[in-house]
Amino acid sequence: MGFKDILVTLDGGKGDAARLELAVFLARRWQAHLIGLHVRAVVPLPEFIMAEYGGQISQLQEQYADETAAVAKGHFDAATANSGLSLEWREPSGLPHQLIPQHARYADLTVIGQDDVDFDDGDPLVDLVILQAGRPVLVVPSVGRYPEIGKVVMVAWNASRESSRAVADAMPLLRQAKQVRLLSINGQEEGDLPGADIAAHLARHGVPVVTDSLRADDLSVGPVLLSRLADADADLLVMGAYGHSRLRELVLGGATRQILKQMTVPVLFSH
Repeated sequence: MGFKDILVTLDGGKGDAARLELAVFLARRWQAHLIGLHVRAVVPLPEFIMAEYGGQISQLQEQYADETAAVAKGHFDAATANSGLSLEWREPSGLPHQLIPQHARYADLTVIGQDDVDFDDGDPLVDLVILQAGRPVLVVPSVGRYPEIGKVVMVAWNASRESSRAVADAMPLLRQAKQVRLLSINGQEEGDLPGADIAAHLARHGVPVVTDSLRADDLSVGPVLLSRLADADADLLVMGAYGHSRLRELVLGGATRQILKQMTVPVLFSH
């Protein structure tokens, strides 16, 4: 069974093109319903400002929202023209960190762009979407193009509930991959053969899996993952995510924060 509905978030910026290219590729592969989501951001302002300048500010905000939404819709229309896909456009008003997870809960997969790597104030949007959506989230790097993924997939496995969920969520991609490289990280529950149990499970699903393992402290897992991705020429990383308020308390110790900031390929996260 593949993905039947895919949600792609658009903000009218330069990152829309890469996300749309990849989302269209995935939707075509499974003939999925493709949903374009642009949130018309509403920014709450202090009452004293609204009391004096409320009318002018509201007018400017609405004008900016109209312009940005039109650009995002233009990107969606251009990328999906003559695609033959089932399409839908959504343009709700509100706060992105609240609305995107709500819409993501009704899609098999959400495609979203990497946060600004310099953003370090509060909970970044991508972190919140991953933690609150309840569905897999495919994060696309802010640099580069990714017209297709899934030929060589790396799975970061640590035998946690979250990594198990990520494997299950990514199964449509894993089954169609040419090779899946399962990297068991600090595995302890599988004795002398780290990753053997999950590898056997994947093999029974027809996944062409090979296993490897590593032991590393939390701070070095991220760089090692990035190095292994490059060595394998992988085009997708699959990993689990856990946390309470933010992903700085990371899936594999310090790894997820490093991956989110330095990602070189799209990453499918599940929580």
